[in-house]
Amino acid sequence: MKPFRTHRGRVAPLDRINVDTDQIIPKQFLKRIERTGFGQFLFYDWRFAADGKKNAGFVLDEPRYAGASILVAGKNFGCGSSREHAVWALADFGFRAVISSSFADIFANNSTKNGFLTVCLSEDEAAELMRRTREVNDYQLTVDLEQCEVRDDQGFRANFPVDEFVRHCLLNGLDDIGLTLQHEAEIAAYEALNPAPAVLL
Repeated sequence: MKPFRTHRGRVAPLDRINVDTDQIIPKQFLKRIERTGFGQFLFYDWRFAADGKKNAGFVLDEPRYAGASILVAGKNFGCGSSREHAVWALADFGFRAVISSSFADIFANNSTKNGFLTVCLSEDEAAELMRRTREVNDYQLTVDLEQCEVRDDQGFRANFPVDEFVRHCLLNGLDDIGLTLQHEAEIAAYEALNPAPAVLL
């Protein structure tokens, strides 16, 4: 898993509350067996009409937000079903972090396991970032997990809370497998002392 330490990137606004995982990645695209390729289907029902043609005016398709790697969204982002595919779709589209005033717990947990950062700010702070993202061309933010801080070049600076264990995992790129492999030597030593019983045929 790619470590998350400090990331600077262009910001895109999604000024909607209660964005659920079925909107992030609709159910018809969950049949894929790999973790890649979901970005093309991100927010599909908002970006595309029934005939597959792009809907005009969806924010992520505006040229000024092309290549954005940080998303600022309304409160309760990632609610709905527990599909991990929602995080895969955001990451595959190019996002490294989402900023909101609140997140669904399961979405936030899935994000951690995939090296994707959920940044929780106050409603006023998130609203200010939403405003700046709309009004400032090529608006960029630095998300600093080492300092637990979000900042821009126009004087905005805000700290965000992160569970220390979650922070440790993200900083070091450790998913569940990576955490287990930190104890590889102890596991090998245990297995050497406790060999598997012979299988009788």
